[in-house]
Amino acid sequence: MEASLERKYDFDVVRWFAVMAAVYLVVGAGVGVYIASELAWPFLNFDIPELSFGRLRPLHTNAVIFGFGGSTLMATAFYTVQRTCGVRLWSNKLAWFTFWGWNLIIVAAVITLPLGFTQAKEYAELEWPIDIAIAVVWLSYFYNFVMTIHVRKSSHIYVSNWFFLGMMIMITYLHVVNSLAIPVGLFKSYSIFAGVQDAMIQWWWGHNAVGFFLTAGFLAIMYYFIPKQSGRPIFSYRLSVLHFWALMFGYVWLGAHHLHYTALPDWTGSLGAGISMAMIIPSWGGALNGMLTLSGAWDKLRTDPTLRFLIISLAFYAMSTFEGPVMSLKTVNALSHYTDWTIGHVHSGALGWVAMVSLGAIYHLVPRLWHVKGGQMWSNSLVSWHFWLATFGTLIYILAMWISGIQQGLMWRAYDQFGTLVYSFAESVAAMHPYYAMRAVGGFIFLSGAVIGLFNIIMTIRQGVREGGLERARQGTEESELATA
Repeated sequence: MEASLERKYDFDVVRWFAVMAAVYLVVGAGVGVYIASELAWPFLNFDIPELSFGRLRPLHTNAVIFGFGGSTLMATAFYTVQRTCGVRLWSNKLAWFTFWGWNLIIVAAVITLPLGFTQAKEYAELEWPIDIAIAVVWLSYFYNFVMTIHVRKSSHIYVSNWFFLGMMIMITYLHVVNSLAIPVGLFKSYSIFAGVQDAMIQWWWGHNAVGFFLTAGFLAIMYYFIPKQSGRPIFSYRLSVLHFWALMFGYVWLGAHHLHYTALPDWTGSLGAGISMAMIIPSWGGALNGMLTLSGAWDKLRTDPTLRFLIISLAFYAMSTFEGPVMSLKTVNALSHYTDWTIGHVHSGALGWVAMVSLGAIYHLVPRLWHVKGGQMWSNSLVSWHFWLATFGTLIYILAMWISGIQQGLMWRAYDQFGTLVYSFAESVAAMHPYYAMRAVGGFIFLSGAVIGLFNIIMTIRQGVREGGLERARQGTEESELATA
């Protein structure tokens, strides 16, 4: 048995990324609940520009996607690449540069977005100096990961590392191309693209940020942590490889389905919709691969709330990867586009898939990283509470948006016998109020779970520090019961 994992691997940066992920989830979800409440009760903006929905909404998306999601990806990538390759990180100093650089970028977003400095591009709002910083820090993360694989002791590269690599390569050139701009001031620039070309490049980035940053990267997490937490090998390794290659070659074509009925040539939208439908097959194959890993061990879900997070995430992944392609069909899109149905779809993926699999990974990591005796969180009961709050909060949220979105679409295209609109836009907005209130309630329930989770993580860390397991592990005086975890 290994004397200590701490002497073999670099886990300090992983610890800090894991903690910051939990913090950013609370911050990002908190901003989300506030702006959802503003839509239901507009007086909450208090006529303060910096608190308006338009200023805070991009802060919410950046905090959740890049703060929470990015920190989770970096924590898990730096952890799993060491464990699967049997070596330390190629450069611990470069890993710390990635940590501090990424967090400074999030702080820059917190400052600039409420002040109104924005490129007004979905998921790419930050202005050009911050975009350059993102590219530099991302490349440091990418290079360190690749070099760690290069110096590995094992001949095989485990499939989760392939998913991480695919994500890193794609996000690098997606971010660089979409962010090409001409600066005209310190925090003002204009895209080098114009008109429909700008829209096409934006949604080439926008949908692939979802496809690679929020899907491929988190599938890498799924393929490592479900087998580890369940204590069983992945159901089919061949299927995981097929899943990888289908995702890499298929997802890049989908962005045009965001631009049906626009100036974009019709064939491009049709191509995006057609390949979107085809992507259901590998996506469901991956979801089933993760779920069937529990074959013969489903009873573990009764006692292991961490495993529940990981498995329920796959149910939401399967649902989102079916719903998205269906919404890309032109006949459905004619009803759904520009409505709250899209918001419901996004959050079924963001809260149900990304957040759930992330929380499962974090709950797996924290007691192991701080060498808590027994390898358990401070309170398994609180993990279970977090699971149910997150699940019900997500369901309430997306149900509200589904109903709201379909009602919006129907009201907007309702005509009377004279060919005039039955409802004014203001009437459709008024009809949405109960659903907007329902969304705020669902978001608040989810946020409550995130706060409980952060508290549980802090108490687990304190327990580990109090027990002194981490220091004994670093000194090599502790026989780690988690050496093979």
